[in-house]
Amino acid sequence: MKPPLSDPEMAAAATGIVPSIAGRLTLMLTLVLTIAATGTIIAAYAYGRTAATRAFDRLLTGAALQISERISVVEGETVVDIPLSAFGLLSLASEDRIFYRVLDPVGATLTGDEAFPLPDEVRAGDAQMLYDAEFSGEPVRAILMRRFLAERSVRGPVTVIVAQTLRARGELAREIVARAVIGVVIAGFLTLVLAVLALRLALSPLDKIERAILARDPKDLTPLSTDTPREVAALVAAINRFMARLDRRVGAMQNFVADAAHQMRTPITALRAQTELAMEEEDPRRLRVLQRRIRDRAMGVSRLTDQLLSHALITHRADSATLERIDLRRVAMEAEREARRTGGASRIDLDLPSDPVFVTGDAFSLREAARNLINNAVAHGVPPIMLRVSADLEAGTASVTVHDHGPGMDADRIARIGQRFVRTATDPRSAGLGLAIVAEVAQFHQGSITTGSDSGGRFTISILLPLDADQSDGSDADDQPREETVVVFPTQPSQQGTGN
Repeated sequence: MKPPLSDPEMAAAATGIVPSIAGRLTLMLTLVLTIAATGTIIAAYAYGRTAATRAFDRLLTGAALQISERISVVEGETVVDIPLSAFGLLSLASEDRIFYRVLDPVGATLTGDEAFPLPDEVRAGDAQMLYDAEFSGEPVRAILMRRFLAERSVRGPVTVIVAQTLRARGELAREIVARAVIGVVIAGFLTLVLAVLALRLALSPLDKIERAILARDPKDLTPLSTDTPREVAALVAAINRFMARLDRRVGAMQNFVADAAHQMRTPITALRAQTELAMEEEDPRRLRVLQRRIRDRAMGVSRLTDQLLSHALITHRADSATLERIDLRRVAMEAEREARRTGGASRIDLDLPSDPVFVTGDAFSLREAARNLINNAVAHGVPPIMLRVSADLEAGTASVTVHDHGPGMDADRIARIGQRFVRTATDPRSAGLGLAIVAEVAQFHQGSITTGSDSGGRFTISILLPLDADQSDGSDADDQPREETVVVFPTQPSQQGTGN
């Protein structure tokens, strides 16, 4: 049962728009590139902010160092000579404002903005530290640097604070990000274009397969011979397997129609002619002869119809039936019961082992094959007839064998086992499909047909099948020797062939 379609698939089916592999891969690749570009831009923004902060922090450090170097003690007082060069580099950021403040060892402001805030926590041993603050309504970045004075009149650290607003830093970070974005967009677009071109080239074998299929005649079911990459070979193999199954189905249907049209016409015509003769015949003795002929013809038509339908069903099940673990003893019993009911056999002996004989197969097909073996022996052999099931554990095979006391088949008929409509000329009831059905069932189950005679001189015909892998060790082995065995491998169902 097919799974229900999703909403996008239903919408696509309703509009007739079916997404292609190339479209899906392009969409996925675009999504991946978008995620990668977004991550790159975020990383570039973080890097830009870090780079701008480091660059301007170095300028702040340089300015604070120049100021601290110009601090001296003159006549017992701390003197600060602010050099112009200290703010020369900082002034390159024309939109930014610069602040400074110098404090003596006791914390009094010697020069600068008295209101500029100090950091929340200053450790006694720190010679310098960078911190963020807010002053005059703007965020600022500041550096606090200490210089220790050891004069007679002045002893202790002199604190120098230099600060700058963040406008230039933000502008530098945005410039770095903008350049990174441009590079990422260009690289991503080129990557996407090249990837799509590579994708089209990689998917070209699918176009080749499509053209090869569209160029074919609708009746051409031969395998595709297009050279394809390894990844597409499985698809081509699946298409070839499907076409092979379809070819078998079409061939089986055509054979059935042709066989039914050809094989049914003659016996029905003969039956009608003999019926007309019987209607005009007045001699009771000749009338009884005609009645027997009509009965034989009717039985022949009935058997032919039954076997035509059985053959068609067996051919169909060869492609569609689910194989199961089956006990051949049950198959033999059901086939014997069916043969008694429909085949006119008065006595059929069963020789079954005490332990199960398991094979993997289709119970219906195997039952039909066994029933046809019995019917063939009833029609052409000499009773008593025995149906035997056995297993050979060493060879890994199981067999369904029919014995009768007749002379058996000659070499020519043995060679033609598997061909359809090879009838016995002396028996108008013969449909000529019995052994053809047996051969097809054996082929379907990867088995074979053997003929010969056993130690008692009885003619035997068997279906050999592979034993199931889990066959019980207690199964009986085939311990009756045969004088001679001829193995006949089944022919293809589409060829002309036999049975009785």
